[in-house]
Amino acid sequence: MSRSLTDSDTLPVGGIAIAVTSSFINGSTFVLQKKGMLRSRDRGGSYLRDIVWWSGTVTMIVGQLGNFLAYNMAPAVIVTPLGALGVLFGAVLASWILEERLNILGKLGCVLCCCGSVVLIIHSPKSGSVTSRLELEQQLLDPVCVIFALLVVLTLIVLIVWIAPAHGSSNIMVYVSICSLLGSFTVPSSKGLGLAAQDVFSQNGQFNNQALTLFLFLLSTLAVSILIQFFFINQALEVFSSNVFEAIYYVTFTSTVILSSALLFKEWTSLTIADCFAMMCALSTVCVGVVLLRLSQETSLTWKQSRKKSD
Repeated sequence: MSRSLTDSDTLPVGGIAIAVTSSFINGSTFVLQKKGMLRSRDRGGSYLRDIVWWSGTVTMIVGQLGNFLAYNMAPAVIVTPLGALGVLFGAVLASWILEERLNILGKLGCVLCCCGSVVLIIHSPKSGSVTSRLELEQQLLDPVCVIFALLVVLTLIVLIVWIAPAHGSSNIMVYVSICSLLGSFTVPSSKGLGLAAQDVFSQNGQFNNQALTLFLFLLSTLAVSILIQFFFINQALEVFSSNVFEAIYYVTFTSTVILSSALLFKEWTSLTIADCFAMMCALSTVCVGVVLLRLSQETSLTWKQSRKKSD
């Protein structure tokens, strides 16, 4: 007899749809902002007065709100890698609005991002094992999660206080590591806020002090992590190429988020060995696609050039 599908056996279609939509919105952010800067530069004015630049800023806010909803409707292990679709959409949009040509490497990167994302969706966990505030509190006190959080905090302190001032401007991995490790707090905090918010008010309309404390703790963690990330991302973009930084940052950020979410929300426990292997291959495919897509913007490789070399 065939077994009927339960809620935990079905794909979180709503969360996946919001994640894909948010990725497309986020992908247009930097293109619109750059277009606004170019327009204001041609006019000799400030980009703060350009409507195109502001439209890019608004799309960034909308995209981040969409990500918050997606993290609370689908496992982070699938929402985060789907951000690669934003890189893909941004590259296509840039070729149209900014007239940046998409060469062979870029087109190959687009194909790899699409294929990897489809495989991720097919083999992704349908839901996490942590589905309530009480379960989240138990996981936060789990020795493995506590040790992981302490190691991340200690590593961040060493990087920010000692290594970044001395080597940040000469080694791109310093700023990338700081921003990526902070992702271990931003994404789980976003997902945890959704669970805690459900219990902030009890059914009779009274405050649940324990839930409110957890909610404020997660909100503070999220705010501090985002502010530090924003600072060091701008520090990196002042010194290094944005294309190289974004490519490396996507790979490392996705890896740390998947690791932290797996430890806290146990999203991998419902997967078979075949699904785990398929997801690792799909994630590797997406990461390679993103790197090719970004590197293509710094090369001029075409089919004609490859034919000439072969001749």
